[in-house]
Amino acid sequence: MPKRGKDYKESAKLIDRTMLYDVNEALGLAVQTAKAKFDETVEVHVRLGVDGRHADQQVRGAIVLPHGTGKTKRVLVFAKGPKASEAEAAGADYVGGDELAEKIKSENWFEFDVVVATPDMMGVVGKLGKILGPKGLMPNPKSGTVTMDVEKALQEIKAGKVEYRLDKTNIIHTPIGKVSFGTEKLANNFNALMEAIVKAKPAAAKGQYLKSVTVASTMGPGIKVNPMKIS
Repeated sequence: MPKRGKDYKESAKLIDRTMLYDVNEALGLAVQTAKAKFDETVEVHVRLGVDGRHADQQVRGAIVLPHGTGKTKRVLVFAKGPKASEAEAAGADYVGGDELAEKIKSENWFEFDVVVATPDMMGVVGKLGKILGPKGLMPNPKSGTVTMDVEKALQEIKAGKVEYRLDKTNIIHTPIGKVSFGTEKLANNFNALMEAIVKAKPAAAKGQYLKSVTVASTMGPGIKVNPMKIS
């Protein structure tokens, strides 16, 4: 176990590990226990009662948070011709094709946070699957990052669109904003995210869907939210 700092230990004293908190109370504690000298990100960790190894129990999607994430994302767009011009006009940070794919492969270049591609460019992007996939950067139609509507995709990403997806342990990890947002804005973002995850419940999922929900700031302790109060 890593050694915990003094601030973490002080923050942990404010939290009852045996308690399941209401959303607003949990987020209030997340804000209160964020002691770092930078504006910490608040994340939600949701353990679901599904088995992601089965295709019919996958949970994945994207949502534009009401108040954004507090972070400006750098977007790389794979497009050509008029769609490349559209991407540039819509504020893409990088636009290109084979030359950018080669830059990623040969230079290990990752000066971007999101990758968008038009369907006709997936032949180029597909070759990067083993590089982009493990980093969660592979464009996907379900998250709206494989699309002909490049302008809309860019607007949503820049406005605070987040992707949610299961990891190998059937947990979703998603940022919902910065500590500086305060409890109310964080709660709005939390509720929007949880509504999307609940709606995405696979028909094949049996038993309790929301197994556990935890919120935490970047450097702070986890705070458990009562999943029974999330509809």
